[in-house]
Amino acid sequence: MAGPAAGLVQSWQFWALGAAIFAAATAILAKVGVEAINSDLATLLRTLVVVVMLAAIVAATGQWQAPSEMSRRSLVFLALSGLATGASWLCYFRALKLGPASMVAPVDKLSVVLVAVFGAAFLGEKLSPANWAGVVLIMAGAVLVAWR
Repeated sequence: MAGPAAGLVQSWQFWALGAAIFAAATAILAKVGVEAINSDLATLLRTLVVVVMLAAIVAATGQWQAPSEMSRRSLVFLALSGLATGASWLCYFRALKLGPASMVAPVDKLSVVLVAVFGAAFLGEKLSPANWAGVVLIMAGAVLVAWR
Protein backbone atom coordinates (compact mmCIF):
# COMPACT_ATOMS: atom_id res chain seq x y z
CA MET A 1 0.00 0.00 0.00
CA ALA A 2 1.42 3.37 -0.98
CA GLY A 3 0.51 7.01 -0.65
CA PRO A 4 -1.93 8.57 1.80
CA ALA A 5 -3.67 5.26 2.51
CA ALA A 6 -0.42 3.76 3.83
CA GLY A 7 0.01 6.71 6.17
CA LEU A 8 -3.56 6.35 7.39
CA VAL A 9 -3.10 2.66 8.23
CA GLN A 10 0.03 3.58 10.22
CA SER A 11 -1.77 6.21 12.32
CA TRP A 12 -3.02 5.61 15.83
CA GLN A 13 -6.21 7.50 14.93
CA PHE A 14 -7.14 4.91 12.27
CA TRP A 15 -6.78 2.04 14.71
CA ALA A 16 -8.48 3.90 17.58
CA LEU A 17 -11.49 4.57 15.35
CA GLY A 18 -11.51 0.91 14.37
CA ALA A 19 -11.46 -0.02 18.05
CA ALA A 20 -14.45 2.25 18.70
CA ILE A 21 -16.41 0.79 15.78
CA PHE A 22 -15.71 -2.79 16.84
CA ALA A 23 -16.44 -1.97 20.50
CA ALA A 24 -19.84 -0.64 19.44
CA ALA A 25 -20.49 -3.80 17.44
CA THR A 26 -19.33 -5.85 20.43
CA ALA A 27 -21.90 -4.24 22.71
CA ILE A 28 -24.81 -4.86 20.36
CA LEU A 29 -23.77 -8.40 19.40
CA ALA A 30 -22.98 -9.35 23.01
CA LYS A 31 -26.31 -7.98 24.29
CA VAL A 32 -28.15 -10.30 21.91
CA GLY A 33 -25.78 -13.21 22.59
CA VAL A 34 -25.99 -13.01 26.37
CA GLU A 35 -29.80 -12.97 26.50
CA ALA A 36 -30.24 -16.71 26.86
CA ILE A 37 -27.06 -17.79 28.66
CA ASN A 38 -25.07 -16.99 31.79
CA SER A 39 -22.88 -13.90 31.36
CA ASP A 40 -19.73 -15.66 32.61
CA LEU A 41 -20.19 -18.48 30.09
CA ALA A 42 -20.79 -15.87 27.38
CA THR A 43 -17.51 -14.18 28.35
CA LEU A 44 -15.66 -17.51 28.16
CA LEU A 45 -17.05 -18.29 24.70
CA ARG A 46 -16.16 -14.80 23.44
CA THR A 47 -12.66 -15.13 24.90
CA LEU A 48 -12.12 -18.48 23.16
CA VAL A 49 -13.05 -16.89 19.84
CA VAL A 50 -10.59 -14.04 20.53
CA VAL A 51 -7.80 -16.50 21.42
CA VAL A 52 -8.32 -18.58 18.27
CA MET A 53 -8.52 -15.48 16.06
CA LEU A 54 -5.36 -13.93 17.52
CA ALA A 55 -3.44 -17.22 17.39
CA ALA A 56 -4.29 -17.48 13.69
CA ILE A 57 -3.19 -13.88 13.04
CA VAL A 58 0.09 -14.29 14.94
CA ALA A 59 0.81 -17.58 13.18
CA ALA A 60 -0.14 -16.31 9.71
CA THR A 61 1.97 -13.16 10.05
CA GLY A 62 4.98 -14.84 11.65
CA GLN A 63 4.82 -12.67 14.75
CA TRP A 64 5.32 -15.47 17.30
CA GLN A 65 8.06 -14.82 19.84
CA ALA A 66 9.05 -17.22 22.60
CA PRO A 67 8.26 -15.90 26.08
CA SER A 68 11.87 -16.62 27.06
CA GLU A 69 12.89 -13.88 24.60
CA MET A 70 10.67 -11.31 26.31
CA SER A 71 11.55 -9.18 29.30
CA ARG A 72 10.20 -10.25 32.67
CA ARG A 73 8.73 -6.76 33.09
CA SER A 74 6.79 -7.04 29.83
CA LEU A 75 5.46 -10.47 30.78
CA VAL A 76 4.38 -9.33 34.26
CA PHE A 77 2.60 -6.24 32.96
CA LEU A 78 0.96 -8.16 30.11
CA ALA A 79 -0.25 -10.78 32.60
CA LEU A 80 -1.66 -8.04 34.84
CA SER A 81 -3.27 -6.43 31.80
CA GLY A 82 -4.80 -9.79 30.91
CA LEU A 83 -6.25 -10.13 34.40
CA ALA A 84 -7.69 -6.61 34.15
CA THR A 85 -9.12 -7.40 30.71
CA GLY A 86 -10.76 -10.55 32.02
CA ALA A 87 -12.26 -8.71 34.97
CA SER A 88 -13.45 -5.93 32.66
CA TRP A 89 -15.10 -8.38 30.28
CA LEU A 90 -16.79 -10.27 33.13
CA CYS A 91 -18.17 -7.02 34.52
CA TYR A 92 -19.19 -5.79 31.06
CA PHE A 93 -21.08 -8.95 30.13
CA ARG A 94 -22.80 -9.04 33.53
CA ALA A 95 -23.84 -5.40 33.04
CA LEU A 96 -25.13 -6.20 29.53
CA LYS A 97 -27.10 -9.13 30.93
CA LEU A 98 -28.76 -6.81 33.46
CA GLY A 99 -29.08 -3.52 31.59
CA PRO A 100 -29.63 -1.92 28.20
CA ALA A 101 -26.61 -1.80 25.88
CA SER A 102 -27.32 1.87 25.17
CA MET A 103 -26.64 2.67 28.82
CA VAL A 104 -24.04 0.02 29.71
CA ALA A 105 -21.61 0.94 26.92
CA PRO A 106 -21.36 4.66 27.79
CA VAL A 107 -20.69 3.87 31.45
CA ASP A 108 -18.06 1.37 30.34
CA LYS A 109 -16.48 4.19 28.33
CA LEU A 110 -15.79 6.03 31.57
CA SER A 111 -12.60 4.03 31.16
CA VAL A 112 -11.56 6.86 28.81
CA VAL A 113 -11.74 9.26 31.75
CA LEU A 114 -9.85 6.88 34.01
CA VAL A 115 -7.14 6.29 31.39
CA ALA A 116 -6.58 10.04 31.12
CA VAL A 117 -6.33 10.39 34.90
CA PHE A 118 -4.12 7.29 35.31
CA GLY A 119 -1.97 8.27 32.34
CA ALA A 120 -1.32 11.66 33.91
CA ALA A 121 -0.84 10.28 37.43
CA PHE A 122 1.24 7.17 36.73
CA LEU A 123 2.82 7.64 33.28
CA GLY A 124 3.54 11.36 33.45
CA GLU A 125 1.44 12.10 30.38
CA LYS A 126 0.58 15.75 29.94
CA LEU A 127 -2.89 16.88 28.94
CA SER A 128 -3.68 20.45 27.99
CA PRO A 129 -6.58 22.35 29.57
CA ALA A 130 -8.58 21.64 26.39
CA ASN A 131 -7.79 17.92 26.77
CA TRP A 132 -8.99 17.97 30.39
CA ALA A 133 -12.15 19.79 29.30
CA GLY A 134 -12.75 16.94 26.85
CA VAL A 135 -12.24 14.39 29.61
CA VAL A 136 -14.81 16.18 31.77
CA LEU A 137 -17.25 16.32 28.86
CA ILE A 138 -16.81 12.58 28.22
CA MET A 139 -17.56 11.94 31.88
CA ALA A 140 -20.61 14.20 31.81
CA GLY A 141 -21.83 12.61 28.59
CA ALA A 142 -21.53 9.08 29.98
CA VAL A 143 -23.42 10.07 33.11
CA LEU A 144 -26.17 11.79 31.10
CA VAL A 145 -26.60 8.82 28.74
CA ALA A 146 -26.82 6.39 31.68
CA TRP A 147 -29.23 8.58 33.67
CA ARG A 148 -32.75 7.16 33.89
